[in-house]
Amino acid sequence: MRQLQGMDASFVALEQRNAPMHIGSILIYDPSTAPGGFVRFKDILKFFESRMHLSQTMRQRLVKVPLNLDYPYWIEDPDFDLEYHVRHVALPKSGDWRQLCIQAARIFSRPLDLTRPPWEFCVVEGLDNIEGVPKGSFAMITKVHHAAIDGMSGIDLMDALHTLRPGDPPPPAAKAWRPDRVPDPVGLFLKGYARAWLNPWRQTGVIAKAAPGLYRAAKGLVTSEFSLNPAISAPRTRFNVPVSPNRVVEGRTFTLADIKALRALSPGCKINDVFLAIIGGGLHRYLKAHDELPEASLTAMAPISVRAEKEKNTMGNQVSAMIVPLGSHIADPVERLAYVHEQTIQSKAMTDALGARQMTEMSKVSPALFMALGAQLYTRLGLANYVKPPFSTVVTNVPGPPVPIYSTGAKMISMHGLLCLTDGLALGHVVQSYVDQATIGFTACRKAMPDPEFYSECLQASFDELMAALAAAPSHAPETPAPKRKAKGKAAAVAG
Repeated sequence: MRQLQGMDASFVALEQRNAPMHIGSILIYDPSTAPGGFVRFKDILKFFESRMHLSQTMRQRLVKVPLNLDYPYWIEDPDFDLEYHVRHVALPKSGDWRQLCIQAARIFSRPLDLTRPPWEFCVVEGLDNIEGVPKGSFAMITKVHHAAIDGMSGIDLMDALHTLRPGDPPPPAAKAWRPDRVPDPVGLFLKGYARAWLNPWRQTGVIAKAAPGLYRAAKGLVTSEFSLNPAISAPRTRFNVPVSPNRVVEGRTFTLADIKALRALSPGCKINDVFLAIIGGGLHRYLKAHDELPEASLTAMAPISVRAEKEKNTMGNQVSAMIVPLGSHIADPVERLAYVHEQTIQSKAMTDALGARQMTEMSKVSPALFMALGAQLYTRLGLANYVKPPFSTVVTNVPGPPVPIYSTGAKMISMHGLLCLTDGLALGHVVQSYVDQATIGFTACRKAMPDPEFYSECLQASFDELMAALAAAPSHAPETPAPKRKAKGKAAAVAG
């Protein structure tokens, strides 16, 4: 039995019917590399079962402390049933990308059962009309509660359920798996009561450790090394409202080489700056088309992993965050990229001054009862309608495997990330890389974004603008520019 940390517990506290706190992905596989050239559902079940011991997440469930007096605990589920967690559906004809996204949105809208290990994988067949995807391919729509994983531990989970070669056997388990006994609620209550009395002392220790970072941050503000303006200037948009229970998902795929090449438009620019500028341009086009473009730049909360090497393959969240402007108020793509690059440098400087790891540690001493009550009141009172948003959206960058990986012998050919949403945050983006691809997947509240295909086209157009600017740049004139990717509607989201 292991207790959740503060940030992990906050995702449990934030769980609402309209805002389930799970993250996931749309993964597409080509079964031609599997033995016999095809994969049956029972093969997937057998493959998963043989690799359960490689991930802590798969067989652990939550046990809550009565009255939310303390953080919940993880236990090895005595009633674990693999077939409950791995499901099987098929798309109707003609099985195109939009139909897959609609199916993914329906699945992703449903909350997980937190009395079981908080994850589900749904195998989807019938992908016969997606450009760039071989006929006979299948998808897996994954959902894992955010209390169990962050982006980097999610990659560890992916490693557990994939191999580097089609026929690689799983490594043997170090010891036989043993389920836990569900703890007595009275014992949990008494233990939580005792810990509640000790919490003020723990808070004092964490604040003392945070003091140097707070001093460095104050000094940086006085000397104008960085500014608080990005953190307090997010304009209100259609995405900063209470969310409905319904979701939409979409995405675009680009070549990683093109994304790297775009860094030349702003010296010193990072790959993440390019993605932020693409998203800023997509939001510029989308909100302008709806006659809702604010004069100030939209901002993004960008999670930062602080997971140490020794914490690899462990459950939970080890992340901090920084807030960066997206340059959505700038029409010119090159000026937007330069602006994002400059603002990101300042945001990183402030995060470094505060100490990203220490910011994460501070979350571990937040009172569990107050977190749960605060989350309930925020939703029930509709405070997202009145409270100024701290940021406009989320953009999380999760580097994927640089080499092909296989599940049940089938080669993964595409991956798009999915995010949880909450009141005041109706749009989130996941940026991922895989081999030579780079994807932007987004999740939105259907009420806030009823036209996800159009926003996907806006992201593509934003990328195309940057590629056109790169081709026209003097340093690239003598060379043959990288081919311009045309917006191909829904099919372009998978074609890489």
